[in-house]
Amino acid sequence: MKYILVTGGVISGIGKGIIASSVGTILKSCGLHVTAIKIDPYINIDAGTFSPYEHEVNSGTVGDIESMPFIEAFRQFQFKVKRENFCNIHVSLIPQPSATGEQKTKPTQNSVRELRGLGLSPDLIMCRCTTPLENSVKEKISMFCHVEPQQVICVHDVSSIYRVPLLLEDQGVVGYLSSRLNMPIETKSRTMLTKWKEMSDRSDRLLEQCSIALVGKYTKFSDSYASVIKALEHSALAISHRLEVKYIDSASLEPTTLQEEPVKYHDAWQKLCSADGVLVPGGFGVRGTEGKIHAINWARKQRKPFLDANSTEFDPESKHPVVIDMPEHNPGQMGGTMRLGKRRTIFKTSNSIMRKLYGDAEYVEERHRHRFEVNPELKSHFEDKGFRFVGQDVEGERMEIIELDDHPYFVGVQYHPEFTSRPIKPSPPYLGLLLAAAGKLQGYLQKGCRLSPR
Repeated sequence: MKYILVTGGVISGIGKGIIASSVGTILKSCGLHVTAIKIDPYINIDAGTFSPYEHEVNSGTVGDIESMPFIEAFRQFQFKVKRENFCNIHVSLIPQPSATGEQKTKPTQNSVRELRGLGLSPDLIMCRCTTPLENSVKEKISMFCHVEPQQVICVHDVSSIYRVPLLLEDQGVVGYLSSRLNMPIETKSRTMLTKWKEMSDRSDRLLEQCSIALVGKYTKFSDSYASVIKALEHSALAISHRLEVKYIDSASLEPTTLQEEPVKYHDAWQKLCSADGVLVPGGFGVRGTEGKIHAINWARKQRKPFLDANSTEFDPESKHPVVIDMPEHNPGQMGGTMRLGKRRTIFKTSNSIMRKLYGDAEYVEERHRHRFEVNPELKSHFEDKGFRFVGQDVEGERMEIIELDDHPYFVGVQYHPEFTSRPIKPSPPYLGLLLAAAGKLQGYLQKGCRLSPR
């Protein structure tokens, strides 16, 4: 096992995730098996129960007090696994003030000095900059950060994030990691990177546009729905459309907002009505739930393509318990009570849009993260109205996938399909949503789930 630690310096949001993903992509293209772990530096707190608004936006850089125990753990870890099995990629900012236009290295020097003071030495310094790194700047970083010039990698702004793996590949990152970690990697042409380049080129010349209304509770920060947005982007790119996401706070769609803030109410409904499709991602708690239901009801009546990407919970004292707490979990206790991880969902019928989108599979395995479920006692009441549960768990007790009859695309899933979406292989439920929103779903299904040549 080889370990690559990606750290960040100067500012948060520097691009650690994109760098980690890009390194993983080019290593996978070499035939290596790659996995990733993201560490949220919270101690004695279950980060999975946080509202996105509760996360610290200043975390993610070396020197933050909350990350100190983790840095120390990695300092010790590098000796446990030996140097030839561990390397550190440090991502840092190279600011370029508009007043002078000069690329400044001092923040990176300070960040690397602090990292070394904590016992970690960077093997590669990934320099995030607006424009390509000048040779003199690269040599200066090499000199004052005690690395060879080839260990200083330029990651300047590019037309899309899909070009970052190609940028790293062109600067010899694979060759360096192969030598540094003693990994036998063949340098022959790689099919995966060829496909990746074709996809990157296509992303730069998209002409048609498709808009999706994202109706959620945490729409102030787009990062709150990062996985959902990426899944939408993957699917839009697969059908050669540019994605426009219309963020709508679900609470703004509710009648109380009409009374208190009518302008906000009408703006929210205008966004919803002008979208090609509707997506309602999951969210715990009562706030904004009524607005979500209004959006779903509108999509159903207007025959707008719709995807509900998770479950939610309602009033626990309701006389009509449509959504219930799972019996094996402890009601009222948030941490550690979720149904988590990969679970199998069995298709109960062959006449299902979702089954066709999954390649006519008998079952799918997707990742779950919830503690509520549809009350199985009410299953027949829904299906009598054309609200079909086409996918259930292995035991047949839990409702996993729903489809509405006589609707272009009205789908709900209990799991999180966005977690397994990839740029070259988009998530089937999301792909179905984008195809339906672009008016291409029926053609796609009739062609055996094959996209037209681009």
